[in-house]
Amino acid sequence: MSTTIISILLGIGGMFGWGIYDFLGGVFAKQIGFFKSLFWSQLAGLVSIFLLAIVVKSSVNVPVLVIILSLIAAMLYSAGYLFFFKGFEMGNVSIIAATMNLWAVFTMLFAFIFMGQRLSAVQTLGVLMIIFGATLASLNWSEIRNQRFQLSTGVKEAVFGAFFFGIFWNVSEIISEKVGWLLTTLFIKFGIILFLLIFSLLVKQGIGLTKISTKTKTIILFMGVIEAGAVALVNYGLTIGDAILITPIASALSIVTITLAIIFLKDKITKFQGFGIVTAIVGIIVTAL
Repeated sequence: MSTTIISILLGIGGMFGWGIYDFLGGVFAKQIGFFKSLFWSQLAGLVSIFLLAIVVKSSVNVPVLVIILSLIAAMLYSAGYLFFFKGFEMGNVSIIAATMNLWAVFTMLFAFIFMGQRLSAVQTLGVLMIIFGATLASLNWSEIRNQRFQLSTGVKEAVFGAFFFGIFWNVSEIISEKVGWLLTTLFIKFGIILFLLIFSLLVKQGIGLTKISTKTKTIILFMGVIEAGAVALVNYGLTIGDAILITPIASALSIVTITLAIIFLKDKITKFQGFGIVTAIVGIIVTAL
C-alpha cells in the first residue's frame, strides 16, 4: 500500500475521531460548561496514551528542542479547543463545526509559507471553496436581510480556534518527524493538561465533577479516548506524509459532527448556511485530490 493511500486512511480516521469528539463536546459544553468538558476529556486522553506508551515500551530520548516545541504545541492546541468549545457553548453546533473547517486552510497556508510544502491547482480550488463555504455558514442571514451585518453566535470564537489549530499541526509535524507519533501525542497531551491546570488557577475556573452524573462522566472519558486516538492517527500520518495533505482530509470531521448534530440535536440551519456547509466539506475533499 502506497504512502499516499495510508496517509489518506489515517486522515479519515482522524476525521471520524474528531467528528465524534466535537459533537459530544458541543453537547456537554452546553450541559456542564466548555472548560470542564475540555479538561476531563483531555485528561482521559492523556491517561490512554500513557498506558499505550507503557504497553509499546517506547524509548525516551528527547532533544531539548522537542520539549520546547511540545509545550508550544500544547498551548496552541489548548487555546484552539478553548475557543472552539466556547463557540459550541454559545452557538449552533453545525455552524460552529463548519466554521472550524478554516483550520485546514490555516494549516496549509503555514505549511506553504514556512515549510515549503506546495498545493496543486485543484487543491488551491479546494482551499477557496473552504473559505467561501465557511463564510456562508458563519453569517447570520436573518440579520443581513434586516440590513445589519452580524456573525452567527460563537463564530468569532471558532475562527480564533481554527487559527490556533492551523499553527498547531505544523508544529506537531516537526515534533512527529523527530520523536515519532506516540511520544509526540504523549508529550502534547501532558502539556495540554499542565496548561489547562495553570489556566484554571489564573481565571479561577472550577473543574470539579461532583454534581455530574456517572453517565456524563463516562461519556466525557470516552470522548477523551476517541480524541486521543484521532490525534495519534494524524500524528502517525505526519511521520510518513505531509500536513498539507493529511490535515485537510482530517478536517472533514465536520461531515460527522454536523450529521450527528442534525440527527440528534435537531439543529436548524438556513439554506444559505446549508449550502456553505456543503461547499466547505466538498472543498476539504477536493484538497485531498
